[in-house]
Amino acid sequence: MTTPASLAPLLERFFTQRLMQQRQASPHTISSYRDTFRQFLTFVQQRLHTPPSRLAFEAIDAPLIAAFLDHLEQQHGVSVRSRNLRLTAIHSFFRYAAFEAPAHSAQIQRVLAIPSKRFTRTLVEFLTRPEVEALLAAPDQRTWSGRRDHAFLLVAVQTGLRVSEMTGLTREDLVLGTGAHVRVIGKGRKERCTPLAKSTLAVVKAWLREPQRGAGAVLFPSATGARLSIHGVQYLLNKHRLTAATGCPSFTHKRVTVHRLRHTMAMDLLQAGVDRAVIALWLGHASVETTQIYLEATLAMKAHALAKATPPHGSAARYQPGDQLLGFLNNL
Repeated sequence: MTTPASLAPLLERFFTQRLMQQRQASPHTISSYRDTFRQFLTFVQQRLHTPPSRLAFEAIDAPLIAAFLDHLEQQHGVSVRSRNLRLTAIHSFFRYAAFEAPAHSAQIQRVLAIPSKRFTRTLVEFLTRPEVEALLAAPDQRTWSGRRDHAFLLVAVQTGLRVSEMTGLTREDLVLGTGAHVRVIGKGRKERCTPLAKSTLAVVKAWLREPQRGAGAVLFPSATGARLSIHGVQYLLNKHRLTAATGCPSFTHKRVTVHRLRHTMAMDLLQAGVDRAVIALWLGHASVETTQIYLEATLAMKAHALAKATPPHGSAARYQPGDQLLGFLNNL
């Protein structure tokens, strides 16, 4: 009789050997996968009443994973897209387990057969110019945190960096001479440089003259000098959105995220006539096709295209009601 495989050492090797050593996954990928399994193991502990370190691998079957995904949607209100990202992490682990625990191949194949959920792709949400100006004016620049937040928001909306790229910026990533820009390592470990406008550069230079906190390496640190967390960034965005809503009522029912600021920058470039290939390079997209979503989002460009076209001419006809008895029969 074979001893049941333990989950803990297999999951530890997945992170240390597969992700870190073999694939050399980015810190963002590792943290995303880590968060997925922390949520999953907490759910499993509540469901099976077994500490994660004592779980047998065979206990992690397809019905349990499907229940976890349903729990995320129904109890935590996560989007279908986020649900699919959690499933991607779990699938990655089970593909690794297929080599490490071949005796459980039937169980592994059933898990790998769990499909991603289809969802309706909504139009890209972005901020208008008055909304951007109201958001930038919201931080109280008489305080250290207000000046940091103003600089953070301005850099985010002008560069279109992702939230992980914004929180990971260091002072060494800035080039302030001729051709001022920020240098980041984005998705897929691709390095890219994003130029800074003169107005943004002036704000950044003023921010660099502020007394440093912590080790001084992080460009936009927390009050203790550490790197801002994702939750910390969302807190400051929500705070300034509420302040901006007093003078810009459209913010009352509009959520602001760093990704929405990224979309805003992309829309500004697109409406200014910048080529899609340049926008893809600017944002660090793997394919120009990814930039297509911005073309679908703006009514202004569609209206401009319509103005150049020759619309067909129709004629208005007066409404003539049909026979009541036939209408009755048609509606049966």
